[in-house]
Amino acid sequence: MTHGHRVLQRVPLRSLNTFGIDACAPRLVEVADADALPRLLASGLLGDAATPAMVLGGGSNLLFAGDPDRTLLRLCGQRIDIVDDTDPTHVRVRAEAGVEWHALVMWSLAQGLGGLENLALIPGTVGAAPIQNIGAYGVEVGERIVVVEAFNRDDGALARLDHDACAFAYRDSRFKRAPDREIVTAVEFALSRHAQPRLGYAGLGEELAAMGITTPSPADVGEAVIRLRRRKLPDPARIGNAGSFFKNPLVATVQAQALLADHPDLPLYPAGDPGRRKLSAAWLIEACGWKGHRDGDAGVSAGHALVLVNHGDASGLQLLELAVRIRDSVRARFGVALEPEPRIVGAAWPA
Repeated sequence: MTHGHRVLQRVPLRSLNTFGIDACAPRLVEVADADALPRLLASGLLGDAATPAMVLGGGSNLLFAGDPDRTLLRLCGQRIDIVDDTDPTHVRVRAEAGVEWHALVMWSLAQGLGGLENLALIPGTVGAAPIQNIGAYGVEVGERIVVVEAFNRDDGALARLDHDACAFAYRDSRFKRAPDREIVTAVEFALSRHAQPRLGYAGLGEELAAMGITTPSPADVGEAVIRLRRRKLPDPARIGNAGSFFKNPLVATVQAQALLADHPDLPLYPAGDPGRRKLSAAWLIEACGWKGHRDGDAGVSAGHALVLVNHGDASGLQLLELAVRIRDSVRARFGVALEPEPRIVGAAWPA
């Protein structure tokens, strides 16, 4: 890379998104050192206020429903460091945005550090993790984050944002609410050498028992999560997908109880708010008959109703149209609105 960055023109994106969608970017800027961002912004390589460059991580939380109309930016920094090991309860670990998320989880477990094991095998990069506030098996990454380093395009400065400033919520954060304002460049996590594993999520304890483990270490929990995910979710290397396509909807407790009265098998989960409950989007979608459905090469996984799949040559627009039909059928039957998890590029999510 010249001066810490590389510029590519007319870049095919099929291999850069886990759905395997054919799309083309007008320009891709790869950056090895985040310190180069102010200079690149001033040069115009990162677009302007009207069409700012869009950050592309692992491409695992994107649906290209059309070609992007702007430059794409990839942060390629790969450093992982222990930055503070003096606290008796926590170790602070800093990882640059370009690090593969699962690689960070496995690195932390190899160091004897707990806290991220429930998030094993989630595709994507470290830089994307706080944006989406990724979560799985009863843990959200925001719980472990102490600082997010981000480049603010408005003032051209690099800043350190503490946990509260990140405004984490369910699959949400300040970065997701204003995706073109800040670029996540690195993340610091508080991990532990003496962590108590989080085992309350359905299926996790059973998997550990099946492994013959009664007193699990964080590494054991990580292995159990990997086994569960490999059984339940299709591998993007074999069939294109972006993992869970819909968020689990949050509804008022009174609505949740009314739905439960009519559908006793409907799973309900705490939402961190006594006035609301979290529903299982997968259950709602499967109840509407979508599991395993296929329209040409656009379909729904036969193994998990929450996962839309590209059987080969589906376009992003075909997958988007299928997602909207699923959304509409769930709303018509249950009165519940589903929202997509991935960022949709090249088209709008209809009301």
